[in-house]
Amino acid sequence: MLCIHSNNTNIYFNLAAEEYLLKNLKEDIFILWRNDPAVVVGKHQNTCREVNVLYALKNDIKIARRLSGGGTVYHDEGNLNFTFIQNGEAGKLINFRKFTDPVRKALGALGVEARFEGNNSLTVNGLKISGNAEHVFKLRVLHHGTLLFSTKMGHLREVLKVDQDAYEDKAVKSVRSKVANIRSFLGREMTIGEFEDYLWHFLSTELAGCKFHEFSDEEKNKINYLMESKYQTQEWIFNWSPKYIFRKRFGIGNEDLNVWLRVEKGIIKESHVSGGAFNEKNLVKLNSALSEKPHVPDTIFDQLNLLLDETNKTDFSAEMLLGAFF
Repeated sequence: MLCIHSNNTNIYFNLAAEEYLLKNLKEDIFILWRNDPAVVVGKHQNTCREVNVLYALKNDIKIARRLSGGGTVYHDEGNLNFTFIQNGEAGKLINFRKFTDPVRKALGALGVEARFEGNNSLTVNGLKISGNAEHVFKLRVLHHGTLLFSTKMGHLREVLKVDQDAYEDKAVKSVRSKVANIRSFLGREMTIGEFEDYLWHFLSTELAGCKFHEFSDEEKNKINYLMESKYQTQEWIFNWSPKYIFRKRFGIGNEDLNVWLRVEKGIIKESHVSGGAFNEKNLVKLNSALSEKPHVPDTIFDQLNLLLDETNKTDFSAEMLLGAFF
């Protein structure tokens, strides 16, 4: 088994590395890695429904989509990620317990008794400390999981806080759970760095035939290409979302701005924006301008700025109005 202790904290690189290793190598693989702040949706989810995109942008939290299904998770410097890629037999590849048991054993040696339950999660005292997901490619399976150790819970809560009633779709929905940091269950002080070193030593010793591996320059180049052409693109992050209807009534002073959007593959196909003390002529122009544009903050922000410039509205800003569209 190849064992990789990644020091790259770029979420897009790490997700691309998983896919590259899954599809291009033949060996079994274990990876331990961390990310800078990021929120990661499952492959079949609606990004805008799962992520408070405005909060993410304001707080420099990267938005990403992974190869596996399941729900949305938050990563930061206080969260540790583990990945197993293994060969197997058709029909017997999916096995969440198999890949979480070594982690449970490592936590148990620290005095933290974790249970496997719920939606493929690890919990302590009923509180979720680890979310897990899997993806099958031919006769190989990718299993990856999070380990909340000293995650900033304020960011986790806010970046996942979205008005669910504003969206109508058939996308996979996240199941929200009460979460906790592993650090709060330890009987002694430990930093995330110490926990990472401990887990690396424990698992690399526990796993049979562990051979330490570092990415070659050629591997890095191929992973970077996959990162740039797929994982950090709008097409993958937003446009992969299933089609949806977005509707919202947004209060501005004494007026309501009413927004209705029909979005397919991340692109606004129909837009009906009304109210908000704007005249019909200006709103017709805005609706026309939004048609065939991506449902992402930057694009809508630009169109709202044009609307405000044309109407000489100075009592509110495009940034304020953006809240009506997400």
